[in-house]
Amino acid sequence: MARISTFDDWVDLFREWQREIGLREHPKLRDYTPEPKYGELEHPEIRFGAFQGQLRWRTLQHVPDQRIRDSLEQLIVVQGDTEFASVEQQRRLLETAPTDYDLDCLARVMCEEMRHGVQMSHILVNHFGTSGRIEAQKLLERHAYCNQRLLGSFNLEVQNWLDFFVYTQFIDRDGKFQLKMLSFSAFAPLAQSMGPMLKEESFHLGTGNNGLLRILKTGKIPTPIIQRYFNKWIPTAFDLFGKDGSATSQWAYEWGLKGRYDEDQNTSSPDKERLNAYNRELYRQECVALVEKLNRLIPDDQPKLSVSDLTFNRAIGTYAGQCYSATGERVDPSQYESYLAAQLPTAADEELLDQIFQHPGWIAPRAA
Repeated sequence: MARISTFDDWVDLFREWQREIGLREHPKLRDYTPEPKYGELEHPEIRFGAFQGQLRWRTLQHVPDQRIRDSLEQLIVVQGDTEFASVEQQRRLLETAPTDYDLDCLARVMCEEMRHGVQMSHILVNHFGTSGRIEAQKLLERHAYCNQRLLGSFNLEVQNWLDFFVYTQFIDRDGKFQLKMLSFSAFAPLAQSMGPMLKEESFHLGTGNNGLLRILKTGKIPTPIIQRYFNKWIPTAFDLFGKDGSATSQWAYEWGLKGRYDEDQNTSSPDKERLNAYNRELYRQECVALVEKLNRLIPDDQPKLSVSDLTFNRAIGTYAGQCYSATGERVDPSQYESYLAAQLPTAADEELLDQIFQHPGWIAPRAA
């Protein structure tokens, strides 16, 4: 790709990216127009960290230190990378939607994820000079299907519609947490981006939860298979909160770049060495409550669904590479590979799902 100098140049590359992944001519997505949206600042002042009480920084020139600028740029790059990755992960589902309603939901989710990537790219191109333009271009050059995206969850394949509903239930829910934490940012353009993004993200979460409810109402997909898809995505969502004791998250908080998820409600002093763990636990609790509601639809004689333990199948943090069961018990390392394989979606699961998906009754109609 040629190097860009303006946002319009970047949009031309965005159109190339759409064509490359097969979306430019799709009837549900071809009319999408890149549109950045900026909301109002709820508070004009920085609310935490070393610069608390100062006005938020409206341009990069107001950011007081090069290290802060570099950290801020990386936060924006990572967020943008996840948005374009999710579109790549979901693109193959457009031809297999169980209903027109689900196709419309998928198309809306993908358009909004593209818009979120556009939003981050708009900030990079318009505020970060040469480095921002380069990074905005790289967002379109890395691909999930080539295992090139920056975070692990966004290199996994979304293989089918059960996968999609679980993904939007748990991975998009992590996205909500990340966006909320960035909404407190000292950098005004980033904070102003989060309101519109959060409103759109709520639809993605609803799509996932609604899809799972409709699946459980029919009872056509065995709950052990659903559980294995939970086990596929939830540990990667835990990883998305970052390493325990992360110096990066400590500095992001100290510099006012990224707050706690409940920063607007929490008046206590933060444990800066446990910020990632704190936010992850809030996320876990929300997931547990949602799964408890899903379990109300499962007959008493059927296995219930659960959120895997924080220790299970982790790739980042204290438990990375450790041999723990989905319920948190130690597993003999010599047996762990076979144990893990049995806890994640199998080829037999995919074959059975393919058969189930042939019959429209596998998912309940949209609630009136």
